[in-house]
Amino acid sequence: MSNDPIALDRALASFDALWSPRVVTRVNDYDVRVAKVEGEHVWHAHDDTDEFFLVLDGELFISLREQAGERTVRLPRGAVFTVPRGTEHRPYAPRGAAILMFEPTGTPSVGDRHEEIPDHVDATTGHALGPLAPGDGD
Repeated sequence: MSNDPIALDRALASFDALWSPRVVTRVNDYDVRVAKVEGEHVWHAHDDTDEFFLVLDGELFISLREQAGERTVRLPRGAVFTVPRGTEHRPYAPRGAAILMFEPTGTPSVGDRHEEIPDHVDATTGHALGPLAPGDGD
């Protein structure tokens, strides 16, 4: 991990893969991950941890299966939402989005319980951030 500031726009520009989060930095035992997303993820649940989302660009929807029934939350750019531990959820972005997630290091992107994983979803605990795209002042 770098001990230098990281511009999130440069981090996002350094990869193209969808639903394949990159670890930007760590805070104690937590990863700060960024991802480009489009289309649907997979229904899944994290049994032992909440999952924090911040929409950096675009619009993200998260469908939730809760005791009261199923609902969907809409997250425009700049919105944050935390999915409580154990809650089945499915993020999707019909027109694409860039997101930041905050979760314990080693947390699988498809949760502890999930439906069949489609080819376009990367089952990972987060990839290392590669070389950053050139930016202003480099």
